[in-house]
Amino acid sequence: MKDFSKELNFKTSRSSGAGGQNVNKVETSVTVLWRINESEFFNDDEKELILNKLKNRINAEGFLFLTVSESRTQLMNKNKAIEKILEIVDKALFIPKKRFATKPSKGQKQKRLDTKKKLSEKKENRKFKF
Repeated sequence: MKDFSKELNFKTSRSSGAGGQNVNKVETSVTVLWRINESEFFNDDEKELILNKLKNRINAEGFLFLTVSESRTQLMNKNKAIEKILEIVDKALFIPKKRFATKPSKGQKQKRLDTKKKLSEKKENRKFKF
């Protein structure tokens, strides 16, 4: 996981919700902004992958943004925002292994047929015969 936290910009705003007078006068909500195209930590392929996977979180100017207002302090919200954006980008860079289809082995096929045969014999034995 690359630590590109030096490229992040922060904006603060007043949080919503409970908190009384503290909410009305202290800017505790933190919005973190990161311009993907200007990043020096990622190559062009990684940038393209991030842009494709996180396109719903990227605005028209090319900023990836995330707002955090979970805590009552600005510093804790800033740390959580950095942690979350690093995690989001790390997940976007993950490329799953390509799955290739496999066929069942002869033993597996035979075992399946044997269990089907046993079950049908069991049900056949339950019937009343004349």
